[in-house]
Amino acid sequence: MMKDKWSIGLIVVLLCASSYAQDFQGKATYQSKTQVNMDFGGRKIPEDRKKEIMERMKKANEKTFELTFNQTESIYEEEEQLEQPGGREGGRGPRFGAMMASGGDLYKDIKSQRYLIKNELLGKIFLVDDELEKLDWKLESDTKQIGNYTAFKATAVKTIKRPNMRAVFRRPNDLEKKEGEKKEEEFILKEVEIVAWYTPEIPVNQGPSSYWGLPGLILAVSDDITTIVCSEITLNPSEKIEIKAPSKGKKVTQAEYDEISQEKMKEMRENFRNRRGRGDGRPQ
Repeated sequence: MMKDKWSIGLIVVLLCASSYAQDFQGKATYQSKTQVNMDFGGRKIPEDRKKEIMERMKKANEKTFELTFNQTESIYEEEEQLEQPGGREGGRGPRFGAMMASGGDLYKDIKSQRYLIKNELLGKIFLVDDELEKLDWKLESDTKQIGNYTAFKATAVKTIKRPNMRAVFRRPNDLEKKEGEKKEEEFILKEVEIVAWYTPEIPVNQGPSSYWGLPGLILAVSDDITTIVCSEITLNPSEKIEIKAPSKGKKVTQAEYDEISQEKMKEMRENFRNRRGRGDGRPQ
């Protein structure tokens, strides 16, 4: 009985929302945090150095984004942060910012179900142009309050591709595959449950990062290691919002970009190992 009442209530909210969805626009600020679970591949690294690496990775994985949206388009941009004095150690080991692609300016067009994202990889700009991934969302009856909005729960299963940090930290002699030993893959594919909280009170099918497709703005979303939560919303500002799709960079598909990223990661790791072999790197 309660489930039937919830379903009827949601339908009423959606019908009311659709009546003023035309020209609806706004901005939402999100805080993104990713858990750090480093695997150093069995390497003997001093504890103080491990702590330093973990702290730098933690800071790199705590970010603030702004989502600018209307009823059909959105752009998701990272807020620029000033570099902390002494935050970079010249020449001492691989730079974690270089290991991972620096992404930004993620543009989503719900009508055409396509996205554009400008990625910087080792100083080169790429423009990824591909189809939006459509998740098979399951709408739940759970609700909770996020700020001033009532949010409904939705779940989906998503396959995520991540760099294998064991491979990143391997020594050169670890590259040799022993007989009967399984080769260490550069990337790991993993199926994870996505949990999202959306509000029909904001009648757009948008959300942070690559997420979309729910009957209301996604206010919070999480996978197995990353949590993104909305901290501030501005609706229908007096000045009309203009959303511009990124246009600079070499245009590639997502599959092409992933392949380039993988090759660049290999090159960077090999260059780093060669420097260490010549005694240029920091001794362990």
